[in-house]
Amino acid sequence: MHFTRVHHIAIICSDYERSKHFYTNILGFRVIHEQYREERRSYKLDLQVGDHTQIELFSFEHPPKRPSYPEACGLRHLALEVENVEEAAAYLHTHGIETEPIRVDPITGKRFTFFRDPDELPIELYER
Repeated sequence: MHFTRVHHIAIICSDYERSKHFYTNILGFRVIHEQYREERRSYKLDLQVGDHTQIELFSFEHPPKRPSYPEACGLRHLALEVENVEEAAAYLHTHGIETEPIRVDPITGKRFTFFRDPDELPIELYER
């Protein structure tokens, strides 16, 4: 078996319009397709991240919260690569989004920080 890339990451949000605004207007991901699924009373929004990866943003009525943060079993966080982590963090700050202090990965020597989406999903900014 040979994998060529990660195709998409699926995220379930609690407030569709708030999360749609966050991922499209603040993070700047381009909308590929948006669909309301009447039978599920649910939206599915496909977003383009860079040249190869997509985020699928789902809404469901009353989704359960994560049992703990951030050490719940399962996906730990979403990491997004940026050219300059300091500039990216400063941009988020202009939108009222707090970031953790910038740290350096002791193994790669790359700078990184974390912030949270509207549902407290941990997102990492990792410098190229």
